[in-house]
Amino acid sequence: MKRWLRAWGPALLYMAGIFVASAQPTVSLPRLGDSDKVLHFAAYAGLGGLLAYGGAPAALGPLPLIAIGSMYGASDEVHQSFVPGRTPDLLDWVADTLGVIAVVLAAHRYFSRRARAHAPGADHSRR
Repeated sequence: MKRWLRAWGPALLYMAGIFVASAQPTVSLPRLGDSDKVLHFAAYAGLGGLLAYGGAPAALGPLPLIAIGSMYGASDEVHQSFVPGRTPDLLDWVADTLGVIAVVLAAHRYFSRRARAHAPGADHSRR
């Protein structure tokens, strides 16, 4: 249980933070122009990093992690439909999913290269 909590606890806490923020009728965050999509991308890129961290010990591939992050983004948009003053937005979900994809794939590539470099019999002369 401790190992599981250590791996997945940060992502779960981050998700709870997203849920609390989404439950607020108004959120005053900086905007870049008229769009909040960059903020959605960045927030879910953070989630993607924590999902990759949680999945690394279990050697989960990127697809289940991307699915978890994307489904959470979708559930967040549905959740906002019940919050006065908030509305769901398909493009917010797209930005959320793209943030998760970017970081999960980057982390997967990093962990894969690192594992190959440290594998027994790996050629360490080319780095």
